[in-house]
Amino acid sequence: MRQFALAVLVSAVTAAVYGPIALLWWRRARARSRTLRLVAAVELEPYHAALLRHGATEAAAAELVLGGYLRIDEEGAAFLTDQGRDPERTPAHPLPAALLEAVRRHDPEPVSIGWIDRSDEEYLQRRSAYRSERDAVLPVLPRMPDGQGNVFLTCLTCGGVALVMLFWLLAGALLVTGRPHGLREWALTVVAALGLAALLLAEKAGRTVRERTDPGDPLGDLVRSAAHPALAALDEERRTLVLRSSADLDTWRGADTLVHEEADDGDGDEDDEWLDDKVWWEDAYEYRASDEDEPDATTGAAPPSSG
Repeated sequence: MRQFALAVLVSAVTAAVYGPIALLWWRRARARSRTLRLVAAVELEPYHAALLRHGATEAAAAELVLGGYLRIDEEGAAFLTDQGRDPERTPAHPLPAALLEAVRRHDPEPVSIGWIDRSDEEYLQRRSAYRSERDAVLPVLPRMPDGQGNVFLTCLTCGGVALVMLFWLLAGALLVTGRPHGLREWALTVVAALGLAALLLAEKAGRTVRERTDPGDPLGDLVRSAAHPALAALDEERRTLVLRSSADLDTWRGADTLVHEEADDGDGDEDDEWLDDKVWWEDAYEYRASDEDEPDATTGAAPPSSG
């Protein structure tokens, strides 16, 4: 009788534990399949893909270099060519067109692509508008059900794990202390033992389900799958110059370049400047003191002499 009751109880608890795991597997498998199907139908515009991987400005600069609108020198400074200065000639795509207009705003001063990418407000606004427009056509990917962030479900799971472990200890103790008689009781004992073993593997089974149904980052893989055509079309030398200008955030700032005073070269100019300031303050102090010592104009009398 004990073996029969243990076999029934253990089987019921095992089914109660593995039922949610099976449901989780079914829901996650459906979400994974739908995610992969939606991403497979996405056709990313090259500049949108470059923007999602934070390389749209580099790609736009590469297209301007290929089209003869810009030239970039060895120090990463970008200059307009004669074609780039022609207001009638502008790239068709909005991103390289916005970048070309940003460089034109700084002409004839050199400017780095990296500085425009970080600090040119008008260019940033146009790039943001383009991204908002393109992001709107992306599909909404389903969220993978994992229970994270649900406090009630987390507490319920913790309580369930504690009850299952307590049941496992009690059932294991009853199973070990009992002595089955006959083939039927031995079979029931084996069923109960297999159920207890399955309960021990429940946590691993849940982890395996999550690993095998994880879709990964299919949209990110699609974004990173290929470089922008303009960057790929550049030769190694010009690609290096574009990347160098894109990485330069401070050196070349075009019309916004600040003029700094020359640094002290160690010949004592800094000390002379300090002395000049000191003399200025001393002169001001002496002038103020002499002003206070002047006779009062209303009395019209000079101070008496000591003689």
